[in-house]
This record gives sequence, C-alpha cells and structure tokens, in this order.
Amino acid sequence: MLVRIGENANHRPRSRELDALAGQNVFCTEFTYRRGREIFGEAEPAEYLYQVCTGAVRSFKLLSDGRRQINAFHLPGDVFGVENGEMHRFTAEAIVETTVRFTTRRHLLEAQTDSGMPVTNSVLKLVTRNLQHAESHMLLLGRKTSLEKVAAFLIEMDRRLTAAGVMILPMSRRDIADYLGLTLETVSRALSVLKGEGVLDFVGPTQRQIVLLDRPKLAALDS
Repeated sequence: MLVRIGENANHRPRSRELDALAGQNVFCTEFTYRRGREIFGEAEPAEYLYQVCTGAVRSFKLLSDGRRQINAFHLPGDVFGVENGEMHRFTAEAIVETTVRFTTRRHLLEAQTDSGMPVTNSVLKLVTRNLQHAESHMLLLGRKTSLEKVAAFLIEMDRRLTAAGVMILPMSRRDIADYLGLTLETVSRALSVLKGEGVLDFVGPTQRQIVLLDRPKLAALDS
C-alpha cells in the first residue's frame, strides 16, 4: 500500500545497498508514511524493495489467535521487503513518521540486464543480510529467560541506535514484547530489574531514551 503524503528530496539514508543500486541507474522514489500507516500487507504482491531514510518500520505477522509477532525492526539505512517469492510474508508499517526510498523489482531486473554483476552482487548482499537477521532472531527467541531476551535486544539496539551515549528507541514496550515473544509486563519488569542493578538508566518521561551504564554486565546476561 503506497500512500503519498509528501516527497522528501532532502532526506538521504546512510550508504547501503539501494544507494549502490541507484548508482547502477536503478530508479528510486521516496514517500513519507504517517505513524502506524501500512507500507505493504501480508500476502500482497512483492513488487517493491524498500530502504528506510528516516524513522522506523516494523514487519510483523498476525497469528491465528490474534497475537502479533514482530519479525524485525527496520531503522535508517536498512533495506526491507526482500522476498524469495512473489508475495509478502509479513505486513510492514511505520512505527513513527517514516520516509522510505523504494524501487521496483522490474527496475532491478532491467538494471541487472544493463549492468550485470554489480547489481547482482548488491541483491545477494540484501538476501544474505535478511538470512543473517532471521537466524539471529531465532537465537534471540530461544533465550531461556526474559532477562536474557531483553538484554540481547538492548545489545542489538545499542549497536544500531546509540548516538552521543543515548539509545533512543522508536518502538514501544509493546513492540519490544511482540518482537521478543514476551508480555508487556514481563518486558517492563526486566527493564526495571536492569535499572535496579545499575545496568541502565532512563532519560525523559517516556523512558524510550536509555543510557547503558554497564555494558559488560549486559553482555554477560546475553552470553
């Protein structure tokens, strides 16, 4: 589902594969999605490849019992929408107001015909990265305790989000719970335990800004 609410020519993501593809004459367009707006739905045709410029995206599946399982969080520079079939296996929506760059599979095929190996290599990197994330997420879900799962999540977000010493989470605790296969209460309790043990502290009233005070101790929980 593509809903244009304004183009953002000045937004540019960090260097990733779509930037390399653009250098191979792959046509890319940018759209901005409001918070909670669907970008594409499960079982819709997988016609586009996307890259987050600003904001954040969650990809998820609604289970038969009504629960939501979040598969991945896509942050600035990340590419998503890569599928091994013709249909999307997950729904993707903006967590906050988000600008994405996208191109069609058709343009990729045309660029591959024109340019050959450079585009093929870029696409292979995208597929490999998706497989690596799927493996990492399976290992995360296999953690024995909720504290281990939350610790592993914080280490992942520390690597991807921390700037100037502060980790600013775009996702809510409900999102985190659905990503880790836990309840909202369990995630909140685990964060409180980590705060009480001096591993982290919160900045601001929303508690989405986190300062990690003891990374070695956090890593020990994840080991």
